[in-house]
Amino acid sequence: MLKIIIGGLILTFVLIAALAVVNTGINQSNVSDVSNTSAIEEGAISVTVSGEVNRPGTYLLEEDSTLADLLDSADGVTGNADSRCYYSDYELISGLSFYIAPIYDNSDVCAVTPIEKVNINSADKSALMEIDQIGTALASAIITYREETSSFRSLEEIKNVDGIGPATYEKVKDYIMLKD
Repeated sequence: MLKIIIGGLILTFVLIAALAVVNTGINQSNVSDVSNTSAIEEGAISVTVSGEVNRPGTYLLEEDSTLADLLDSADGVTGNADSRCYYSDYELISGLSFYIAPIYDNSDVCAVTPIEKVNINSADKSALMEIDQIGTALASAIITYREETSSFRSLEEIKNVDGIGPATYEKVKDYIMLKD
């Protein structure tokens, strides 16, 4: 009985050591990922990217970086990334997050029809209202926002429109685009 207990303890210690080594290897493989804001160097920015990128996460980049630099750091976009939903020349600011939207619905494994999207920079009120969650008031607010500021330069910018918060953004982000 004592041999079984000792054997169990040894096996437990070996498993703990193996998991620690594996965890260290994972952390070292994502060297460009930033998980601690205190690691931000002077003259550097921390920006997060998610969605259709090969390595989603938070990255530490030089101050004058663009979205193209961020996507390069994330090993590029996937084959399902919709290029109509981002501007590669967008100048990054520390703390921003970017979502790279898909062309096809990820929940449909055999999807052959692209997701129908509406251009929030050029669509009229009735076209905007075709998006689920966007009614008359929000469609008008989107048009007013883009007339008063300028065109939308990122999908996340739609959260600046009165009445569109994080929950609504999450529901519409795959159904909007920035350019044709």
